[in-house]
Amino acid sequence: MSTISKFKTLTQAKDSFSKAEYKIALEKFAEVLQNYPNSKEAYNGAILAEMALSGEGGAEALFDYYEILKEEDTEQADNIMGEILKNMDGTLEKLSEVFADPLRDRLEFEDGILYSDFKSLLNDGAEFKETFENIMFSTRVIITQKEDFLDFLDRLIEHDFAEMALTYLENALSIYPSDKLLRKLLKKLPKGRVVED
Repeated sequence: MSTISKFKTLTQAKDSFSKAEYKIALEKFAEVLQNYPNSKEAYNGAILAEMALSGEGGAEALFDYYEILKEEDTEQADNIMGEILKNMDGTLEKLSEVFADPLRDRLEFEDGILYSDFKSLLNDGAEFKETFENIMFSTRVIITQKEDFLDFLDRLIEHDFAEMALTYLENALSIYPSDKLLRKLLKKLPKGRVVED
């Protein structure tokens, strides 16, 4: 029989992690795992705490990303983070590279351009359609924040990439079916492109 409060202990673990008390965080996550061996959140948290204890700067960034994901959908967040950690091949060096100089080194791994860099090109006077088409044929745009994703979709619709925008929207809505901002963008699509549910 379980003797600890899973929610309370997880909260303590996350608070400790946020205060950079990684050893305490690891102990708390481990405590949850002993009592609830199937807790994905405790498992992912223990790995992140272990990584932070090893001095990996990227662990904090991953932890913050995990917390943001959980605000949208806890189960989905647990699965996404589990996949990220599993696909890291156990190499902590890769994590620090991925999150170095905010996310720039990810380009080596993901072969793309950050959306912030893409927006900078547009702010410098580049045409969206021409710039985006050039990027599409040579690389891909890496989006790391929801606001950027919404901005990107809005620009796609505005510049007659309705089919592409619809594909992105359908995928996003399959994960977040009640998201008001996504539904608002869906309504901006030209009539005839949208199948109402």
